[in-house]
Amino acid sequence: MTGRADRTVRAGNQASAGELLELVRSGRATTRGALQQATGLSRATVGQRLDRLFRAGWLREGAGGPVDSPLGGRPSITLEFDDAHAIVLAADLDTRHARAAVLTLTGEILAERSGVLVVEDGPDAVLGELGRWFAELVEKAGRPVGAVCGIGLAVPGPVDSDTGRVVQPPIMPGWDGYDIRGRLGRAFAEHTGARPDLPVLVDNDANLMAYGEQRTGYPDCSAFALVKVSTGIGAGVVVGGSVYRGIDGGAGDIGHIRVPQGADALCKCGSYGCLAAVASGGAVARRLAEAGVPAASGSDVRELLASGHPEAMALAREAGRHVGDVLATVVTLLNPGVLMIAGDLAGTPFLTGVRELLYQRALPRSTAHLDVVTSRLGERAGLVGAGALVVEYLYAPERVEERLVALGV
Repeated sequence: MTGRADRTVRAGNQASAGELLELVRSGRATTRGALQQATGLSRATVGQRLDRLFRAGWLREGAGGPVDSPLGGRPSITLEFDDAHAIVLAADLDTRHARAAVLTLTGEILAERSGVLVVEDGPDAVLGELGRWFAELVEKAGRPVGAVCGIGLAVPGPVDSDTGRVVQPPIMPGWDGYDIRGRLGRAFAEHTGARPDLPVLVDNDANLMAYGEQRTGYPDCSAFALVKVSTGIGAGVVVGGSVYRGIDGGAGDIGHIRVPQGADALCKCGSYGCLAAVASGGAVARRLAEAGVPAASGSDVRELLASGHPEAMALAREAGRHVGDVLATVVTLLNPGVLMIAGDLAGTPFLTGVRELLYQRALPRSTAHLDVVTSRLGERAGLVGAGALVVEYLYAPERVEERLVALGV
């Protein structure tokens, strides 16, 4: 799946209605005259193709823009993507908790809920419950079920983006190779009567958090990296406006890089010495529990950090140093403009530890223009990214053509 930054518009009479919509959505051309200039299409052809988009309900006319001619005249009518014609469903699964929402096509959250959902209960039960959540949220948002155009899901494991199935996930027992798309679509249909073949897109949670954060807060950053440190550790990378996934979805799985400090630490993947085994929220929780402090997961550690628990703060800073050591290599390789720390441990103690080792180990050239920051969207980052993934998929120029034909316009 390509991002908007990679798309080009064909010149001459080849430019499609989908490509005109892309120009409007991206803000590159928002009047009929600007669309003619960008595509080389005639006025009549632009009008015909825009008419299809108006009839589908995907475009609307906005306020008058500046006068195109130096001789004056009537102002140009601007064109806008109409985000009211459909809604998107999105959910973000963690190991013991989930968040779900109804969003507009431009990412505004209309209804939201969170609660306990344990991935170890298995995909059938978890996705069935998500289907019920979605049904309740659509009703709460006051929108008809037929307005739902797609579902996006963030999961805490590596995902094959072609199939939407997780691949050997260390902290999702029972999910390997499971048909998530099919089950979630059926679950929503069972509770609402919606069509079961509704588009469902699945991606890794760190990928979607990075996508949501980059699009909303750092749209001009051409190389953006996010590291999520919760029960596990994962990274998402957005390059040129697109999520970088590697050849089969395995990019960013830095939690399983071997570190010398963890030679005796057994990771959930079955190996010893993984970064996640010594520096994740789960690893910090385990050390706290061994010291007599009640903690079983990254979310428990987060609560302890919020209350200023001294031992939790000390362990979080130590974990940050381990992660910072690994990130020195990541930063040298990717040369990002923004490195964002997110997840349960993303607070001052952990961030301090990251910066200590990162700036100590990385070459000054690699960090000279680097901003190390924490999440702007917080717990909503995955939702925003999942929603954006669906919208970019459904309104990609080639898919717009397919959908317009299906609508008969």
